[in-house]
Amino acid sequence: MNKNKKYILVIDQGTTSTRTILYDNKFKPIVFDQIEIKQYFPHEGWVEHNPIEIWDSIISTINNVIKKSKINSNLIASIGITNQRETSIIWDKKSGKPIYNAIVWQDRRTSKYCEKIKKRKLEKSIQKITGLLVDPYFSATKIKWILNNVKNAKSLIKKRKIIFGTIDTWILWKLTNGRSHLTDVTNASRTMLFDINQKKWSSKLLKIFNIPRTILPDIKENVFDFGITTIFGNPIKITGMAGDQQSSLIGQACLKKGMSKSTYGTGCFMLMNIGNKPKYSKNKLLTSIAYIINGKVAYCLEGSIFTAGSAIQWLRDNLKIIKSSKETSRLYIKADKEQKIYMVPAFTGLGAPYWNANARGAIFGINRNTGVFEIVKATIQSVCYQSKDLIKLMEQDSSIKISQIRVDGGMIQNSSFIQFLSDILNIKIIVPKYSESTALGAAYLAAIGIKLINAKKIESNWKKEKIYTSKITSIIRKNLYMGWIKAVKKTLLYS
Repeated sequence: MNKNKKYILVIDQGTTSTRTILYDNKFKPIVFDQIEIKQYFPHEGWVEHNPIEIWDSIISTINNVIKKSKINSNLIASIGITNQRETSIIWDKKSGKPIYNAIVWQDRRTSKYCEKIKKRKLEKSIQKITGLLVDPYFSATKIKWILNNVKNAKSLIKKRKIIFGTIDTWILWKLTNGRSHLTDVTNASRTMLFDINQKKWSSKLLKIFNIPRTILPDIKENVFDFGITTIFGNPIKITGMAGDQQSSLIGQACLKKGMSKSTYGTGCFMLMNIGNKPKYSKNKLLTSIAYIINGKVAYCLEGSIFTAGSAIQWLRDNLKIIKSSKETSRLYIKADKEQKIYMVPAFTGLGAPYWNANARGAIFGINRNTGVFEIVKATIQSVCYQSKDLIKLMEQDSSIKISQIRVDGGMIQNSSFIQFLSDILNIKIIVPKYSESTALGAAYLAAIGIKLINAKKIESNWKKEKIYTSKITSIIRKNLYMGWIKAVKKTLLYS
């Protein structure tokens, strides 16, 4: 690393917001800026973003960070990128104009097509190649939908005028003015087109989904010279890239087999490092590449909850019973303890272990005295119950007992949430000193790329802030969880 270059810039592009963070060379966050991203819901179960709005938010947050920090861009040594995964964009490679909105990972429009794939008895084969289950969640069926439903898309393919990318690829392509059409192994492993054993695009799956290889980006390790941007004046290298959940795993220093983290953002994503060989789930969890750094590969088991923080956002934006997420901790405490309310937040289906794209949300147990406090509490607790669903299956698949989990994401600011999480899981919940683990992971990758640190340094940099332990009895825990199981079963009856 050039001693004159003192900073690392991280772009963290998420489902509900874009944030840019400037770190010094000791990985202390100096300045950050954040802009909310609008979600579009053109039909029931459809979720979209405008890719141009995403790009504009990136430019704005970077410019704001540089302005706030009062530094010259020539002091930035490297850029790291982390992003919402699976969300899919296809654009004209000459004009840079998307041919359709970005189809977000939460989108369920291809659920019927996924059922057809299952009926063709292809699910086991797809899982063996990709480590994933057949579901609208992943990129493959989103790509197919755009190609089949956008006018002239197929003729544009023949003329080689359009290309595909997940959000990381879109950002990189825009930053480099179209010079770099690349992705990294973690994002590639979430497309349902990537062979996690061979570490390349699967020709078999490209044939099944009828997707041309010509539109796909080339795949690189998480640390790589991805390109150079000159948009902000001086040339800046881009040397680290990872999907948000794998980036969080790195930021939480879960680099040893058996270590686990859970991120509570828009959704909840629980990952366990399972070492250098893939292990396939028998319980509808997912197997992905956790990272490849300097040739060293690690795999992870993952359980995905589609609705976590977005349920809080629903309380704010749709029901309008809260003004901000910060209120939830105070409201939770005021809830009537005698009421046993269960909220099943299946707004866009249920993820692991149910994988039901058609399930929709429900609230059980309300009475005349149920009010805002109880609804808020039930919404928060629903995330904890879903986490318990995941942990049980993760332990079975990995044959590893989980005694503690490192947590991050916006929801961990609510101490009532973290305490109930520990209560219902009956394990230690560790809150790190720096909660923005996703961005920090990308900063580490970028730093490795410029030889500022090596991978071994990441563990020594991690520090804990607080440990939560369970405060309820096993009988209370069992009864609470049984109520959740009953609520989910009732919800699924109507799917």
